[in-house]
Amino acid sequence: MSVATQQSQQYDDEELMGFAGPMLVNKLQASRTRKNHICQEAGITPQDCKKLADAGLHTVESVAFTPKKVLAGIKGISDQKADKIIAEAQKIVPMGFKSASVIHAMRSELVHITTGSTQLDTLLGVMGPTGGIETGSITELFGEFRTGKSQICHTLAVTCQLPTSMGGGEGKCLYIDTEGTFRPVRLLAVAERFGLDGEEVLNNVAYARAYNADHQNQLLVQASALMSESRFSLLIVDSCTALYRTDFNGRGELSARQGHLGKFLRTLLRLADEFGIAVVVTNQVMSSPDAAAAMYGGNDKKPIGGNIMAHASTTRLQLKKGRANTRVCRIYDSPCLPESEGQFAILAHGIGDPEEET
Repeated sequence: MSVATQQSQQYDDEELMGFAGPMLVNKLQASRTRKNHICQEAGITPQDCKKLADAGLHTVESVAFTPKKVLAGIKGISDQKADKIIAEAQKIVPMGFKSASVIHAMRSELVHITTGSTQLDTLLGVMGPTGGIETGSITELFGEFRTGKSQICHTLAVTCQLPTSMGGGEGKCLYIDTEGTFRPVRLLAVAERFGLDGEEVLNNVAYARAYNADHQNQLLVQASALMSESRFSLLIVDSCTALYRTDFNGRGELSARQGHLGKFLRTLLRLADEFGIAVVVTNQVMSSPDAAAAMYGGNDKKPIGGNIMAHASTTRLQLKKGRANTRVCRIYDSPCLPESEGQFAILAHGIGDPEEET
């Protein structure tokens, strides 16, 4: 290896080590001579990068995480070119084994976004130094109507913009609404509580209304493009499953519904991995009239979405009605949090603790 090549390699390594965050897909088509030589050998052109971006793959991470058959399904990219693109992406993105100590160190630096309630944050931070909604994963909120699902989402859309020292994520919010329950006036009330400029808070929330399951999926392509251009810390989908209940009917379409829902949730998880954002989805429930379960204190309300939803969500929180404006949150499923309950209140200025009532 020549001295010039060694210096170029060292420069590349230093650049990659110093890079914090997702790398745009045009990283595959590089600017320096050595990189251009590699890209020409691999056959990756600026036009190929544009095709990947048009398909919603805006970062090198997203390309590395995507199965070959998906890449080959993009118009203009053959099986052979898909192999070359994946090979180049995996040279940049480490996808091998790491020691548990490295993972532990990475997780100890995770940002948590406050819910606005100290009790609820404590419930969600029992196993760590801080509490709140964890970034880099999917948190599911499910419960009956009027249990506070949308109210938590509205509060999080503001608190995610706070500095990390105040329990925020220092980023913007993407809000996908499928039920028409988004109300900007609620954001203004929460912003006033935290001393933020209301107009700036509203400008930092990118809102989209989804009208069917296909549109809901397409919005994630736009979301990926927005996140590749600016700093976002939170993605909300309220509700994740409402449109699936109306767009797919009966047992005959159950398989198609679950497959479609599975792809949507997989894309959400990919975005959480790529951009380090917190993903919060709300879910509806169905009645499960089981006499035996009710007799022994069983749960007569179950989240819809089946096993596809259950396995995709990292943390599942069940919300229940309490007295007056008080609500109960129960850890339904989590890889690290113990099963326990906490209370919060729906107040004029967003989610808070019950004792804040006046």
